[in-house]
Amino acid sequence: MDPLGRLVGTESFPGDAAGYKALLAWLEEFGQVTRIGIEGTGSCGVGLARFMRRRGLEVVEVNRPNRQARRNHGKSDTLDAVEAARTALSGRASGAGKTEDGPVEAIRVLVVAKRSPRHARVQAITQMRHLGYTTLTSSIAA
Repeated sequence: MDPLGRLVGTESFPGDAAGYKALLAWLEEFGQVTRIGIEGTGSCGVGLARFMRRRGLEVVEVNRPNRQARRNHGKSDTLDAVEAARTALSGRASGAGKTEDGPVEAIRVLVVAKRSPRHARVQAITQMRHLGYTTLTSSIAA
């Protein structure tokens, strides 16, 4: 989008470091890039958000596209990208993108570390019960 909100182009890029570089180079062909709107900065868009943030760009978290617009125009990655760009440009999406670091990420790591052994314990107990039941029923059937 240009500063007036006009669509200047659409393109697809791979979701890896080389694709992120190609995307940024393509965007810079249209002028100075100041803000990037990304949907899912804490999940599927985290790699792209980190890449753009490291390049000094402002990353804005864009919520899921307008459902009414999607119903009227159909599901399309291109239409979703255009809507995300419009949302970021207009200021409707003003939330900072998730950084996946800091205190929130530290708490997430602790919760995962706490949950993993508990899950493994429950899984082991369940497996022992199933093995005992299977062995017992095989002996009775023989």
